[in-house]
Amino acid sequence: MTDLRYGWTTGACATAATTAAYTALLTGEFPDPVTIALPKGRRPAFALATEELRGDAASAGVVKDAGDDPDVTHGALIVSTVRAGEPGTGVTFRAGPGVGTVTLPGLPLDVGEPAVNPVPRELMTEAVRRVAAEHGAGDAPDVVVELSVPHGEEMARHTWNPRLGIVGGLSVLGTTGVVVPYSCSAWIDSIRRGVDVARALGHNHVAGAVGSTSEKVVTELYGLPDTALLDMGDFAGAVLKYVRRHPVPRLSIAGGFAKMSKLAAGHLDLHSKRSQVDLELVADLVRESGHEDLAAEIGGANTALHALELAREHDVPLGDLVADRARRVAADVLADAPVTVDIVAVDRAGTLVGRAGP
Repeated sequence: MTDLRYGWTTGACATAATTAAYTALLTGEFPDPVTIALPKGRRPAFALATEELRGDAASAGVVKDAGDDPDVTHGALIVSTVRAGEPGTGVTFRAGPGVGTVTLPGLPLDVGEPAVNPVPRELMTEAVRRVAAEHGAGDAPDVVVELSVPHGEEMARHTWNPRLGIVGGLSVLGTTGVVVPYSCSAWIDSIRRGVDVARALGHNHVAGAVGSTSEKVVTELYGLPDTALLDMGDFAGAVLKYVRRHPVPRLSIAGGFAKMSKLAAGHLDLHSKRSQVDLELVADLVRESGHEDLAAEIGGANTALHALELAREHDVPLGDLVADRARRVAADVLADAPVTVDIVAVDRAGTLVGRAGP
C-alpha cells in the first residue's frame, strides 16, 4: 500500500508567504524557495507562486499543497502583503479578500479580529522577528501582515466558518503546520469550536448530527438555531468527550439508523472503514424485548436497513431499542458531566425511526 503524502496547513503557507514578503520589503529581493521553521523542528521550503514589490508594501503568494488530504483549501493561493506598521504596534494582522472575520464569541480570537488562529499568528510573528534580526531591522519590528485568499469566500461556504460566525472567507489554521492525510483533525477541531461558540452564546441545547438529513430532522424536532448545530460526521466520540469537559445542559446525537446501531455497540468512530454494524447486538436487543423469533431473523439480516424493515413488519420499535442502547453508551462517555443526552435515529428518507431520552 502506498503511503499517503503529508501536506501543509494554511498557517504554514501564510508563514512562508509572510517571510518572503517581509524579506523583500527589507532587501528588495524575494527568497524563492523560502524556508520556514515549524514546530517539532521541521524546516520546509516553499516555492513562490506570486510576488510583488511596490514601494511601501511587498506581497508574496504560496499555493497550498494539502498532500493527499481531501482539504477544501488544497490548491488555494495564500497571499501575504506586508507593510510597515505604526510605531509600537508590533506585528498586527488584517483580513484581506477571502480571509474571514470573527463575529461571534467563543473562538480563541476576539470578535472583530481576522480569522487567523493563534499558532499561525505566533509562527508569522516569529518569522517577522527573525527576518528583522537578520537584516538589521531590530528585534521588535512594527509590521502589518494582511492575508488574503482569492476565491476564499466561496471556499468558506464549504467549511464550518458560516456557522461559527466567521464571515467573509476562510480561516488561517494549523497547530503543527503539517496536514496529516485523513487525520480529520481539522474536522474535530471544528466540532470543538462549535461547542465553544454555542456555550459562549448561552445555548442550553446543542445537537451533533452525522449528516444533513439527520441535522434537518433534529433541527425541526427541537427548533435549534444554526449556532447550536454541530456537524459531527462520524466523530461521535469527539463530540461526547469535548462536551464532557465543556458541558452543555442538553446534547442530542442524531444520525441514520445504521450509524446509531454502531454507537449502540460502543463504537465512537462511526466511519464505515473503522466500525461495522453488529447485527448480533441488534438481534440481542430484540431478544431482550421478548421477540425471540424476530431476533433470529435479524441475526441473519443482510444490513441494518434490512433489520429495520424486518422489525417494521413485526411492529417492533427497533429504532427506539437501538436509540436507547446508544443513549446509554453516550451517557457512559459523558460520565458525571452535568449533561442530559438524547438520541435521534432516522432512515435514509429522513423519517424518524427511533428516539431515546427526554
